[in-house]
Amino acid sequence: GAKGIVSSGLIPLLVRKLHREEENIQEILLDTLAACLQEDATEALNSRVVPFLKEKLLSPNDNIRCKAARTLIAVSIPLEGKKQMWRHDVIPILVHLLRDPVEEVKANAAGALMYATVTTEGKYAALDADAIHSLLRLLASSLQKARLNAIKALTMLAEAPEGRRILRAHVHALRVLEVGDPSKTVQRAAQVAIKVIEWKP
Repeated sequence: GAKGIVSSGLIPLLVRKLHREEENIQEILLDTLAACLQEDATEALNSRVVPFLKEKLLSPNDNIRCKAARTLIAVSIPLEGKKQMWRHDVIPILVHLLRDPVEEVKANAAGALMYATVTTEGKYAALDADAIHSLLRLLASSLQKARLNAIKALTMLAEAPEGRRILRAHVHALRVLEVGDPSKTVQRAAQVAIKVIEWKP
């Protein structure tokens, strides 16, 4: 499985293949990478996986966009991954994908943003790309994962004074989810977000 691939040192090869293979093979490679990167992202980060995935985010193929964004979630769990997302200017593309016609793409883009905005640079890159308004739209998504990821990304952005200022005007949207969302996890995330937004130094 994923552990075996990581320990065999095959990650750099998979990353290189991502560039050259046909789309159906690229989809399999992205699935494999997403699983492997949850084990250990170090080798992939050293193999320029972030610029390769950035390119795949722009694919006209819905599945490839979706899987590339999902792989970036795994990439951006370690700190080095978060830094590379900012350095390679991936955050504005993820913000753009929050308006994708495919719900699953939007959900995964919000998930990647949730991790990428943990760092100060990531927060400000997302704020500069006007992430807040697109994330607020996602709160009405039919996908639970999209709502949850959007709330968590908004919570990260609310840690910056500029983000908090904008979000104070939108607390009502989170209150609706806090009391009325069918998912308890979403309700709890909304509660945390409201606390962060309403916090006063």
